[in-house]
Amino acid sequence: MSRADEIFAQNMTEIMENGFWDTDLPVRPRWEDGTPAHTVKKFGIVNRYNLQEEFPILTMRRTAFKSCVDELLWIWQKKSNNIHDLKSHIWDSWADKNGSIGKAYGYQLGVKHQYKEGEFDQVDRVLYDLKNNPASRRIMTNIYNFQDLHEMNLYPCAYSMTFNVSGDTLNGILNQRSNDMLTANNWNVVQYAVLLIMLAQVSGLKAGELVHVIADAHIYDRHIPLVKEILANPRHKAPKLIVDPNVTDFYDFTVDSFQLVDYEYEKLESKIPVAI
Repeated sequence: MSRADEIFAQNMTEIMENGFWDTDLPVRPRWEDGTPAHTVKKFGIVNRYNLQEEFPILTMRRTAFKSCVDELLWIWQKKSNNIHDLKSHIWDSWADKNGSIGKAYGYQLGVKHQYKEGEFDQVDRVLYDLKNNPASRRIMTNIYNFQDLHEMNLYPCAYSMTFNVSGDTLNGILNQRSNDMLTANNWNVVQYAVLLIMLAQVSGLKAGELVHVIADAHIYDRHIPLVKEILANPRHKAPKLIVDPNVTDFYDFTVDSFQLVDYEYEKLESKIPVAI
């Protein structure tokens, strides 16, 4: 059984059995029919994934690996905030008529800042430090820019990464203010596992542990039956991730640089509704 399956099942069971329902509170999200989208949640969930043991993708349901990587590259490599640069349609509901999601996500990573070593955007600063200052305790990114929040069509959910090198191993902490556990939890885990692997490879390091810290881990009311269906599914061994070893520049990675081998998963016939 995939360790990611085990963690996911533990999280979902804990939320459903011991979580707090916001049914009596006013909430911002709405379903497509206009009904308030209420949730049951747990505060402060922390999960750890050892990338040297296995790649953390669910098998009790499919996680769209190629789409995950495409969005990751859209944010971290292209540093784009326009959905026309993205192959999937997951951001369509938050884009304006020109395709922009405002000063969010990739836009923030691409803003240049002045350091004593020169001018860098956040991604290039991480790449510089991993090669030149691996002992630094300051290797991090943060896209929750309060000054620009009013110009973001959606406030960042996964908002910061902290990187730490121990010997020849790169570890990372992903901080997330809010996580729709059915729709996006494993999606985010897969993305930031891939990011850690990418950064490690181009920096001459090994990817180690990804720690995922979630402030508000929630399940939407209309997702409960789907979650129960998924948790009853059979589980399989984690697939193996193969990464093109010839890529030595972070900006040379493409979706085709990654291949999942022996990915077995259970199909979910029902469409998952998304609260906006």
